[in-house]
Amino acid sequence: MRIGYGFDIHKLAEGRKFILGGVDIPFEKGLLGHSDADVLLHAITDALLGALALGDIGQHFPDTDPLYKNADSKVLLKHCYKLVTDKGYMLSNLDATVVAERPKLMPVLPEIRKVIAGLLEVDVSQVSVKATTSEKMGFVGREEGVSATAVVLLEEQSNG
Repeated sequence: MRIGYGFDIHKLAEGRKFILGGVDIPFEKGLLGHSDADVLLHAITDALLGALALGDIGQHFPDTDPLYKNADSKVLLKHCYKLVTDKGYMLSNLDATVVAERPKLMPVLPEIRKVIAGLLEVDVSQVSVKATTSEKMGFVGREEGVSATAVVLLEEQSNG
């Protein structure tokens, strides 16, 4: 078994879509980044890569490469999960937390879990996504940005 941890953070900005966990969520601001800035999928991607010591999302998809400008983070996650399965591992479970003052995420968490489970080809029961606020403290509390953490447990695929 291998454990990986991922963390990501993005600023909130006018004129951007708010995409989280592969779901476009109506909100007056969006996350700013070179790609679609899906902070949750980026944290999950980093956790997967970290579990197998394959670097991080920035090494695989550098923000200096115009090829990844406005990239769909679902595509990046699927690419990295293929690296995991090519090494003979599969996801046992994922636990992630998003920290955002707004928008309120509880209503969309079931849809986000379903999208992530589909991307990682696992049952939704293997995917936990939680949301919390920072109690109006710090950059998240001032609604300047959103952060996410993710922990994954990978297990070797059986050969039979």
